[in-house]
Amino acid sequence: MTVLDHPVPFEELGRADLVLDKIYSGGGSGHIADDPLSRLLPGVGNQGGFRFVGSPARQGVLLAALYTTGAEPDWPDVLDPQTGLFTYFGDNRHAGKELHETPRRGNILLRDSFAWARESAQARARVPPFLLFEKVPATGRAIRFRGLLAPGGAALTADDKLQAIWRSTDGQRFQNYRARFTVLDVAAINRAWIDQLKADDPLGSECPQPWRDWVNGRAYSPLLAPSTTVIRSKKQQLPTDSADRKIIEAIHGHFSERWHDFEYCATELWRMFAPATGKCEVTQRSRDGGRDALGEYLLGPLADQVTVEFALEAKCYEMDSAIGVKEVSRLISRIRSRQFGVFVSTSYFNQQVYKEVREDGHPIVLVCARDIVDVMRSHGYGTVADVQAWLDQRFPPAPAHRGSRALRADGRETG
Repeated sequence: MTVLDHPVPFEELGRADLVLDKIYSGGGSGHIADDPLSRLLPGVGNQGGFRFVGSPARQGVLLAALYTTGAEPDWPDVLDPQTGLFTYFGDNRHAGKELHETPRRGNILLRDSFAWARESAQARARVPPFLLFEKVPATGRAIRFRGLLAPGGAALTADDKLQAIWRSTDGQRFQNYRARFTVLDVAAINRAWIDQLKADDPLGSECPQPWRDWVNGRAYSPLLAPSTTVIRSKKQQLPTDSADRKIIEAIHGHFSERWHDFEYCATELWRMFAPATGKCEVTQRSRDGGRDALGEYLLGPLADQVTVEFALEAKCYEMDSAIGVKEVSRLISRIRSRQFGVFVSTSYFNQQVYKEVREDGHPIVLVCARDIVDVMRSHGYGTVADVQAWLDQRFPPAPAHRGSRALRADGRETG
């Protein structure tokens, strides 16, 4: 058992340092005073996703804590350990209010911080260090420290860093921010720097060097943590929430009796995952050569791009009907030199498939049901109604379809 496995007791939070991925316990009295974040960082408050010392309205925030539960599928806060990027949504999540008209003024804090980040070192010194915490499931009020965040990222465009996006609830439209941060390469934050932040001395003697480098030169030092888990289980590939399962069921049902049309849907889903995808065409049924679509992925600057070809296979199966070796081997056998493959399925890939693809180093992207739900939600299609409207618009039912293959009810070919 490592030190990270031992949560910091609630009684010790006020003097504890912040250690990356360490758990900090909540209290046991059964009311709001059990909140660990307000004790760990006195003065930040005990409610909401935005917590801070100071005033966003007066542009005087000294330190900011971002808290995410990971339980709001319509607003999917996502940490990517392999790139060090964190996506966080603002606090205007209901219709009827202007973008910055929120009780906690969290969107004002985002607006000002990202604006200062683009300017001089003197302006960046006004950006409060953002400290990321997430709720630990099934542990009461316990939280985990996930890192020190700087607004933006070295590889992000200005529009990618902070973007006002439209959403709708019950037909009412409103805007909210989608913010992207970089998790800096800082393993621990000591209590002394927290005290200096509250004393308005962010670049004092205890300031971590990556934060100092970002303020002085906008130099990002991301914390990169490549994953060692490359074989996902069935549970990891399928949605567990009933609402998410209904989204996949809606997609599967939409293409009932016309499974070939799912190949068009799969290419659109792949573009959501990989926006740099260029030309991508679904192949004719009689001459597909074992590939449902052929496309190009674009690399390099717009003035001098090169293309990498890929082949795409799509299977609209019921969720609990696994993709086996036979289906994936068919795609692997059609991949030529300097190509990669994409397999999109509304179900999951069995363990033997995953093991063989990864251990043999085949350049195949495996897109499963949970991935589809995640990418749909990230693009604003968070409910069954939203997804169905997208399907009806992009892939409307036709009275008759040409060249349909005979399939069983689960979507598998009979021949």
